[in-house]
Amino acid sequence: MKIKAYFSFVGFLLGSFAIISIGAPAQQPERRERNIDEIRVEAIHRAEVGQYPLIGLDPGDVKQAFENIHTSDKDEWAAGFMGVADRYFNEAKSLEKSDPAKANADYVRAWRLYSFGRWPIPASPGKQRSYERAIEAFLAHARFFDPSLEVVRIPFEGKEIIGYLRLPKNATGPVPLVIAVNGLDSRKEDLTESFSAILPFGIGYLAVDGPGTGQSPIKVSETADRVLSRVIDYARSRPEIDKNRIAMHGVSWGAYWATKMAIVEKARLRGCSAQSPPVDKFFQKDFLLNSLLGNREYLFDQVPALMSILDGVHTLDEMGEFMPKLSLVQEGLLGKPMAPMLILAGVLDTQVPIDDEYLLLSKGDVPKEAWINPKGGHLGRQVGVWPDPLIFKQVIIPWLVKTLQGPEN
Repeated sequence: MKIKAYFSFVGFLLGSFAIISIGAPAQQPERRERNIDEIRVEAIHRAEVGQYPLIGLDPGDVKQAFENIHTSDKDEWAAGFMGVADRYFNEAKSLEKSDPAKANADYVRAWRLYSFGRWPIPASPGKQRSYERAIEAFLAHARFFDPSLEVVRIPFEGKEIIGYLRLPKNATGPVPLVIAVNGLDSRKEDLTESFSAILPFGIGYLAVDGPGTGQSPIKVSETADRVLSRVIDYARSRPEIDKNRIAMHGVSWGAYWATKMAIVEKARLRGCSAQSPPVDKFFQKDFLLNSLLGNREYLFDQVPALMSILDGVHTLDEMGEFMPKLSLVQEGLLGKPMAPMLILAGVLDTQVPIDDEYLLLSKGDVPKEAWINPKGGHLGRQVGVWPDPLIFKQVIIPWLVKTLQGPEN
């Protein structure tokens, strides 16, 4: 089956939520994106049960936003969520002095709504405005942080890497650090909020957008890991950070980078935790066509979002040719010495094949630890049993603390 058989569906990149009927054998079910009505129902449901990508959003706010969203137009989507977010943002500004706690809570609500207004990617002028507003609201929220947040700007190939750095208070010497890398549709702001939980253990963190996402200066390519090597350079240059106790955490696409860095930066990383890292099978044409197109575990537009982060890729055919080059097997990296790793995954994941995780666990030169949920989907999450925040608190944070506070290898 040739990729060119699917050309007629590349038009979905120009609109949103379009139907994708795969030209597959007759016995295979039709795979299609949700239409706008289905998205509305599913999004509200996910907000009600605390399911990604609506974790932390109030279902009432989501319902209100959808009152003004009637088509698949991206700018209409953004306007619907910005309209609700603006109310909280403006209220927060008016309450900063009189009721700072309420102002902070309002900024958080505004940030999450603006962020969903640009989801999964800022692929239109309206979604781009919503993303910019999300950053503004998040940084307003961050003004209430204690310890404070530092926005760092790292020079990189004539551009800059923007990161968020937080270090524990009252440290008496250089502290361990986690470099946190986001996924396809999450952002460094999400990781900054989550990793606040590691500060009480005397560990700092630096959150950055992975290649192709957010404010990253470069897109995904076989050499894009160099941007994260530059982040490690920067972290090691800071006197407040223990250069011998740096780890990396990545979620989904960020987990790909964490895995790759565990190999190429083995000497400079104490360990890497990776949630559902793509390794090899994920990058093959068959998986793109038969699992990612029309994927229903993902809310909508997974393939357009994925295509947007790849350097020089504009069509489905180009995507099918480009992605295998990123396989850690094809790059000749899997099997080389690695830093210690924690691999988290769900057996029922439809977005990253569990075979990739089993392959990764079997390679390298040191034992790896694994947390595999037999009833979990992407990232190992399981609605009502293993939600994202619980996995983070009970599995990821303890492993990173153990890895960074333990003795030298």
